[in-house]
Amino acid sequence: MQSVVNTHQSEAWNGYEGNHWADHQDRYDAVNSGFNDHLIGAAAIGEHDRVLDVGCGNGQVTRLAARRARLGHATGVDLSAPMLRRAGATAAGEGVANVTFERGDAQVHPFPDGGFDVAVSRFGIMFFADPVAAFANIGRALRPGGRLAFLSLRDMGDNDLGPVFAAMARHLPARPASTEPGAAGPESLADPARIQEVLTGAGFEKVTSTAVDAPQVWGRDAEDAGDFLGAWGPVRFMLDQVDEAAAARARDALTAALRPYEEGDAVRLRGAAWLVTAVHP
Repeated sequence: MQSVVNTHQSEAWNGYEGNHWADHQDRYDAVNSGFNDHLIGAAAIGEHDRVLDVGCGNGQVTRLAARRARLGHATGVDLSAPMLRRAGATAAGEGVANVTFERGDAQVHPFPDGGFDVAVSRFGIMFFADPVAAFANIGRALRPGGRLAFLSLRDMGDNDLGPVFAAMARHLPARPASTEPGAAGPESLADPARIQEVLTGAGFEKVTSTAVDAPQVWGRDAEDAGDFLGAWGPVRFMLDQVDEAAAARARDALTAALRPYEEGDAVRLRGAAWLVTAVHP
């Protein structure tokens, strides 16, 4: 493990949050995998490419990239030791041999200069302490003309989770507002102007941000999805800030807000993201 500057995120992803994602790999993949075709298509991975997956988590995108780059290689990097263990075990179980997983902070990780043809990320790049420095380090790892493709969340109001969280929030304390624009967090790259500023500041060119939507499966029914969402790190943290009665009211409101999204045997919410591409000169 190399040096880490994003210590707060490292603590979270090596504690409860990382363990929850690792223990519920299939469920989180069901939430996010609807975006995979958008990301992999934009990355235009060739069979000889060397691919870097930033914030790889449990490694689904890394494995998809490795299969595309069947004569190349895919490397997944993440802060979370629990998720990397899960990623390695899954890749071995699926027989994906041209893949490597490394624990590291992408902002300072000593990637080989020009060691990759393309860098990708599925919602793993919104948490950098210094995003310009992080993307500059990722850019250094790309060969001249190397490609970047990633997904970042759009504003929560554009996602179906927005009204679901709003229903629950009435029973919880207000989230403290950040004093820094673009501070690390799920919506830190929700503004295309901010994305442009960060990537051009890091030396990238030909930056594009395209709005994409995808269905996200959160559970079998409203109760199951509510239990899962209630145990998700950011929601669990907010529930822990209130007494048991208020937390119960918030959970009931969460479940009720999810009920309109029940479709047959699943709760499906529309997720909204920016699909971002850029080139490193």
